[in-house]
Amino acid sequence: MVVAILAVPRVYALDVSIPVHVFGQHPGYRVFVCGSRDLDPAADSSDRSSHVDVAADIRPTHSLSDVECADIVVVPGYGDPHLPVPEEYLKALRIAVERGARVVAICTGVFALAAGGMLKGKAATTHWRHTEQLREMYPGVDVVENRLFVEDGEILTSAGGGAGIDACLHVVQTDFGATAADGVANDVVFSSVRGANEPQHMDVLIPPRDSLRATRDWVIENIGSSITVQRMADHSLLSRRTFIRRFARETGMPPMQWVALQRVLGARRLLEASDWSVERIAGATGFGTAANFRTIFRREVGVTPTAYRKLHGPSSSATARTDRGPDRP
Repeated sequence: MVVAILAVPRVYALDVSIPVHVFGQHPGYRVFVCGSRDLDPAADSSDRSSHVDVAADIRPTHSLSDVECADIVVVPGYGDPHLPVPEEYLKALRIAVERGARVVAICTGVFALAAGGMLKGKAATTHWRHTEQLREMYPGVDVVENRLFVEDGEILTSAGGGAGIDACLHVVQTDFGATAADGVANDVVFSSVRGANEPQHMDVLIPPRDSLRATRDWVIENIGSSITVQRMADHSLLSRRTFIRRFARETGMPPMQWVALQRVLGARRLLEASDWSVERIAGATGFGTAANFRTIFRREVGVTPTAYRKLHGPSSSATARTDRGPDRP
C-alpha cells in the first residue's frame, strides 16, 4: 500500500517526519515524499513568521505523478496557510481524491484540501490556532472545534503534530487492525491511538494529581466486569457529578461511551490475536452475551466479529494482499 506525502511549499519538517516514521514502521506500507522537482518546498520564505519550524531541507524523493496513483495521501502542515499552494500540487491531490485515495491532512494541511475544493460540505478540523481562519477563508467547510482528528468519508483532518500521530495510527488500525496499530505505537514510543473526539486542549488546566488516567487504566484492566459510572467515580474518589464532568473534559466523551469503545477495541485485539470463540470474547470484554457482542460490534466497526477475524486474524494475509511491488504504485 503506497503512502504519498505531499511536500508542499513551506512544509513543516515535523509534519513530514511523523507520517514517514509511523507508516514506515509497518511492512504493509511503502512511503514516498512527493513534490515538484523544479520547486523547492522551502521557497517563498521571505514572509514566514515561524521560519525555525519550516523545513529547509525537505526534498521530494518522488514526483507529483506518484501522488495521483497513491492509496493514501498525507498533506503535512505548512507555514502561512493563507498563501496559495501551487496548482500542480492541488491538481495531483484532486486526481488522487477522485480515484478514491484516502487523504490525511495534518494541521494546516487542511487549507490545501479546502483550497482545492475537496472539503465543501465536509466536516474538518485543524490546530486550534487556525480554526477561525479556516472558517473565514472557506465558509463551505464544517469546521469542528477542539478535536484531535475528524474523519469524513475518505478524508481525515487532524490538529497539530501530536494529533497527526493519532491520525496516522488510526489509519494503521483501520488497515491492519488494533494489534498492528499497538505495535507501531510502541515502535514510535507513543500511547495507543487516542479517540477522535478527545479535545486538543482543556479550557481549565487540571493538576496532574487529579488526572483520571489511573481510573481509565483500572477500567481497561477490568473490562470484562460490570463497569458503571458509579464504580468509576468511587475508584477516582470523586462524586458522581464531579467525575462525569472531569471525565468528559479529559476524554471528550461521556464515561460509558468511552467504556463501550474500550470494549470494542479489546474485542478487536482478541479477534486479531487469539482463537477464542465469539462467546468467550464477549464475556472477556464485558459484552455479556454473544448476541449483544455481535450487534454492538457490527454497529461500531461495520462488520461482524467473524468477518473482522477473517480480515485481521492470525491467519489473514492482509499485508501480502496490499503489497503492490517494490517500485511504484
